[in-house]
Amino acid sequence: MTRTDLSPLAWLAELEQQRRQAGLRRSLRVRPAVPTELDLASNDYLGLATHPDVIAGGIEALRIWGGGAGGSRLVTGNTELHQRFEQQLADFVGAPAGLVFSSGYTANLGAVVSLSGPGSLVVSDAYCHASLVDACRLSKARVVVTAHRDVEAVEQALAGRTEDRAVVLTESVFSADGVLAPLRQLHEVCRRHGALLIVDEAHGLGVRGDGGRGLVHEVGLAGSPDVVLTTTLSKALGAQGGVVLGPPEVRDHLIDAARTFIFDTGLAPAALGAASAALDVLIAEPSRAADVLRHAAALAEICGVAQQPDSAVVSVILGDAERAVAAAAACLDAGLRVGCFRPPSVPAGTSRLRLTARATLTDEDVELARRVLRAVLGDLPPVSS
Repeated sequence: MTRTDLSPLAWLAELEQQRRQAGLRRSLRVRPAVPTELDLASNDYLGLATHPDVIAGGIEALRIWGGGAGGSRLVTGNTELHQRFEQQLADFVGAPAGLVFSSGYTANLGAVVSLSGPGSLVVSDAYCHASLVDACRLSKARVVVTAHRDVEAVEQALAGRTEDRAVVLTESVFSADGVLAPLRQLHEVCRRHGALLIVDEAHGLGVRGDGGRGLVHEVGLAGSPDVVLTTTLSKALGAQGGVVLGPPEVRDHLIDAARTFIFDTGLAPAALGAASAALDVLIAEPSRAADVLRHAAALAEICGVAQQPDSAVVSVILGDAERAVAAAAACLDAGLRVGCFRPPSVPAGTSRLRLTARATLTDEDVELARRVLRAVLGDLPPVSS
């Protein structure tokens, strides 16, 4: 048989079978408009995605500006909503300026690639999100990946560099396990070595800091001239989109250099209207951030997780992928939706249930979670060594 006798996509069938045997096959499930189970899997940490004010904000923007931005922001897609929200969010987190992108993913790509590049060094935590990993690959910089939360390794990488410019990447709250980055120590190292610190606040905004202003604000680094934040509007703010926040010169540079900004259609007005309304709710009701952490602590106790959660995320490591998939399926059958993280989202051997707390959980919700999780986790065989 010659090469031309085979379909150019024949290799996909074999790869699909390998994924299935390893418990790594993924599939899409349709979510109904009215949920039929308790959701502890979404990133709607503050419960704002369906808040009446947030829905009204999206509808009002849709009515005034239409369904889409109509083009890139440099052509026709830059509305008053875009610039007003950028400043609203910047003021909230304590940053001088902000720039809205179409998603958190494109915000990370745009920020990292534009602020590094050939002849620079990028130092990235091993557990950084896929968007930051892809940004490293696209940057054409020399990339050093350091062990998770290893400040000394970051210092060594910066101390030994020959490049003029260096960028250090971290998440403020790591998405898979919910632990916090050592931001103060990282910033001290960056300042000693003249490096820029880029912090992804996707899982910190709305949960950490005074009234949900994020971990960077909480540790006293808000507005620092050598710190740039990225975040998404699709988690605590219950909408869609991404933002880069930092010094005004960073905003100006990204407008000129970030390909994911220049060549992408501007974020839809409805998403901005919803996100702006969600931020208004958070400002008016700052206790929502504390409610998230309170409910996360309750979920951790239910699952027997010894460490007090620092974020909305409660990670229950079960080991192999099939074990985690089976546990998530059993929870869903009992009326509880939880996340299931498997490689490549997490390292091999650490597949897990990932529960996310929400500010709007009721006592009845927590009790349902208790009954289901204790039954499912209690029925699992011991983790093999």
